[in-house]
Formats: sequence, structure tokens, C-alpha cells
Amino acid sequence: MTAESVHMTQYADFRRGASLEENPPQLRVESMFLAVFHLIDACAARRNVHIGKHQGVRHELEANPSILGAKTREVWSAFQDIETRLRPKFVYGRSWKREDFDAVFETAGRIETICREVLG
Repeated sequence: MTAESVHMTQYADFRRGASLEENPPQLRVESMFLAVFHLIDACAARRNVHIGKHQGVRHELEANPSILGAKTREVWSAFQDIETRLRPKFVYGRSWKREDFDAVFETAGRIETICREVLG
């Protein structure tokens, strides 16, 4: 299992890439997606749970509600919104609008806030 500290390093690196305005929007969205995945996995690692792949976020959070407590559904739902509705517009096509870009960062921001509370 990957340690919490490794996930936090990955989170910081991907978050930095998402923040670089000189990066194209597609790269920034993908970096933000990976950043919040590692942040969620850092929360899981604190409870000796390993999510492994981004497709497993909902399953692992629901199977281990102690990871995020009352915020479990909010986090997996927000993550899935990025994963299934927003991210594909950037990664697999060019159908995105500015509102979609902003929504990725707003949604990820909610995840970050909750995870930071959990991680203290």
C-alpha cells in the first residue's frame, strides 16, 4: 500500500501542474483530476485503505465510510462528476466551454476542502 506521504507528494505535484496557466486547459484539468484522486487516496491511506485506480473511488469510499465520515457521498459524487462529465470533454474531445473548466476547479476545490479537514 502506498503511504499517505507519497499520495500527498503526488497531490502537490499534480496540483502545481493544474495551477500553471501556461499549461493547456486539457493538461490542467487532467492534472487537477489526478491531484484530487491522490488527495482522496491520502485520506484512505490514513485508514490503511488503498484505492488503487480512480475507477475505485466510489466503491472504496462506500465500503470504508470511516475514511471521510458524513462527507463520503459528497466527495465520491463530486469526484465522479469530474471523472465522467467534465474531464472527458477535455481529454477525449474539444467540446468544453469555459464554464466546464471553471466547474472542474470549483468541484475539485470542494474535495480539497473536505480532504484537508480529514487530514488535519
